Amino acid sequence: MRHSHYILAFFFTLILTTQARHHHHTKHKHSSHSNNNDNNSNNQSYPPSPSPSSGISVPPVAAPGGHDNEAPSPSPSDDDGSEIFDVRTFGAIGDGIADDTNSFKMAWDSACQSESAINVVLVPRGFSFMVQSTIFTGPCQGGLVLKVDGTLMPPDGPESWPNNTSRRQWLVFYRINNMSLQGSGVIDGRGQNWWDLPCKPHKGPNGTTLPGPCDSPVALRFFMSSNLSVQGLRIKNSPQFHFRFDGCKSVRVDSIFITSPALSPNTDGIHIENTNDVRIYNSVISNGDDCVSIGTGCYDVDIKNITCGPSHGISIGSLGNHNSRACVSNITVRESTIKGSDNGVRIKTWQGGSGSVSKVTFSKIHMESVRNPIIIDQFYCLSKDCSNKSSAVFVSDIVYSNIKGTYDIRHPPMRFACSDSVPCTNLTLSDIELLPAQGDLFNDPFCWNAYGNSETLTIPPVSCLIEGLPQSLPGNDLSRC
Repeated sequence: MRHSHYILAFFFTLILTTQARHHHHTKHKHSSHSNNNDNNSNNQSYPPSPSPSSGISVPPVAAPGGHDNEAPSPSPSDDDGSEIFDVRTFGAIGDGIADDTNSFKMAWDSACQSESAINVVLVPRGFSFMVQSTIFTGPCQGGLVLKVDGTLMPPDGPESWPNNTSRRQWLVFYRINNMSLQGSGVIDGRGQNWWDLPCKPHKGPNGTTLPGPCDSPVALRFFMSSNLSVQGLRIKNSPQFHFRFDGCKSVRVDSIFITSPALSPNTDGIHIENTNDVRIYNSVISNGDDCVSIGTGCYDVDIKNITCGPSHGISIGSLGNHNSRACVSNITVRESTIKGSDNGVRIKTWQGGSGSVSKVTFSKIHMESVRNPIIIDQFYCLSKDCSNKSSAVFVSDIVYSNIKGTYDIRHPPMRFACSDSVPCTNLTLSDIELLPAQGDLFNDPFCWNAYGNSETLTIPPVSCLIEGLPQSLPGNDLSRC
């Protein structure tokens, strides 16, 4: 009998050893963990979530079970063919201090190599994970969901950033097809120490800008990827752009919240470049730069139901910098609100560029105390010594419809400053009503070399547009894009 007990003990020890050896190679279901400090780095309040729209839905997650100190137990695939990869089962600590980068990489690689239809990398609620600058690569075997229910953050500022990693980007998703980034958690860029670098534009009576290293990371960058969905997330305080999409196709952004201080430099909410088939819907963006910025190579972009501001507004550009060529077309911004911002809807280009911006519609937009509600600026320059150049990005077929609200009386409510040599053409205005935010003194619109017409009476009247078309245009016409 005593020998039987020894034999049973031996086999039990052997089984435990074997399970531990294969711990990181087993797919796991979600095991929730309760924590009174849920998302403890998020001390900011947010407005209620907008109504969600279409997007990749998260597969069902197992009901909470177990205690905080228990490791999730392995389980087979869900009935719908999805797999859950909880980063804690790959060794992530989630205390906001430990470096969890390798655990996230292992969870990503395992999910990416899985042959299940949908593979969910889970960042669980109640934990804060610090991850260094990392590139998550594809293509993957099946669809992939990165579900952030906890808090995700980078090292805290330039002094904590490893010397051997890029200071221009934090989390990069490269060559991914069919991916969704979503969840109820927070992505905290911890940008304050980056904004305080001496090289950054400091605003104030004693503000200065000094030479020195100035690279700051974009929080989330998608590069050469397709069929992307971003939904339901809250992201705040990015060192630079919050989201950037480069060379992507079929992008859906829905019901997200982006916040950073009004004076945080270059903190664009969403920037797209060389990207097409884009839908940005039902989101709230308040930051220190453009809510949405549209760079060269973008077409077929629809922006709807955005609450923007304080910010620099929604912008196409800047385009044509360093005599470059830029092509943007088929852009719609509609049914949105812009408030307390430096600009409303803006097209900005540098002198010396080429290419075109065409077929753009701004409609059903409400302005609240916006400094420049409607603006085309083909003399965009960040210094006082920009030289005049004869070439320019051609701006044509721009529609402004049903744009109403109030403007800051220090600036004209409409400004069409077009190139001396390449005029703006086919500007169409209808149902425009812009009133001064304070007092009853109206400012007149400003036009320079701008051709177009008002289809209805506007407030204030726009009498400075030139009717018809210019007699001739230089070589950079729409056909070259």
